[in-house]
Amino acid sequence: MTLPEGKPLRLVFGETVTELAARDPRIVVLDGDLGSSTQARIFEDAYPDRFYQMGIAEQNMLGVAAGMAKVGLVPFISTFVAFALHRPLDQIRVLIAQTGANVKITAGYCGLFTGKAGKTHQIVDDISVARAMPGMVVISPADEVETKQVMAWSLEYDGPVFIRLVRDVTQRLFEPGHKFKFGQVKVVREGRDITLISTGTQTPRVVDAADILAAAGIDAHVVHMPTIKPIDVAGVVAAAERTGRVVTIEEHTVIGGLGGAVAETLSEHRPTRVDRIGLQDHYTEAATDAELLDMYCLSAERVAQRVQKLLASAGPVTSCE
Repeated sequence: MTLPEGKPLRLVFGETVTELAARDPRIVVLDGDLGSSTQARIFEDAYPDRFYQMGIAEQNMLGVAAGMAKVGLVPFISTFVAFALHRPLDQIRVLIAQTGANVKITAGYCGLFTGKAGKTHQIVDDISVARAMPGMVVISPADEVETKQVMAWSLEYDGPVFIRLVRDVTQRLFEPGHKFKFGQVKVVREGRDITLISTGTQTPRVVDAADILAAAGIDAHVVHMPTIKPIDVAGVVAAAERTGRVVTIEEHTVIGGLGGAVAETLSEHRPTRVDRIGLQDHYTEAATDAELLDMYCLSAERVAQRVQKLLASAGPVTSCE
């Protein structure tokens, strides 16, 4: 059974930052001329005196955000991840990460689904980059419910946070009563045959894949990891011990992302075979969402096929075919 459709996380961002601002006057939003795309326009309409249009000058925008944080404001960044993280990387490293500035890098349009913009806007190495920076918290929420909670949590956290948001409609994984717990994994399906660990909006697709596997007689244990840094060492070890075999699945490069983080953790704390499903070492292509999921082996059907091949093989399976 396919999980139901939920809100686009960009809409959740615009609505949530506006709701939070109603009770916290410290919140400001800095926009890189993309408020209509990121839905920061919702905040602009509600609080025009706390909305700063910084234009297409992202290095300056992140520098200004660092300065605002130092005088007690809480800046939320509104732009695509290509411009929120990669373009101003030096400013983030020197002015925000090194100083521990209380800036929330709410990066929109992460991953593959960027409206057919192609490889210039499809950023699939952001987790790798952000988690390598000392002091940077990295969170990738699964759906609208978790995104709202992550943003509310980030407001209370004093320090830099990178939150991975996506553009298009996502599946809803959690019911409204779900509670995000910082630094902890969440078991979303109990199983005994193989452990599937995922993050962000890929997790609902993995839950659907587990249903397909169940029909084939494979009982998958599915773990959602919203907080990628700091990683939940105990949770990852427990997930590996559950089945003795781990597969990570991410809409992100397999180099340095979720799979890398899990493999690093288990190599130190509980040596376990880890297979990584995700983007290989190549640039992506422009296509529809469904075509991209199929092309890069990330649809529920493709994930299930890949897991079945891994279980049937003594070695790694690198091909999506």
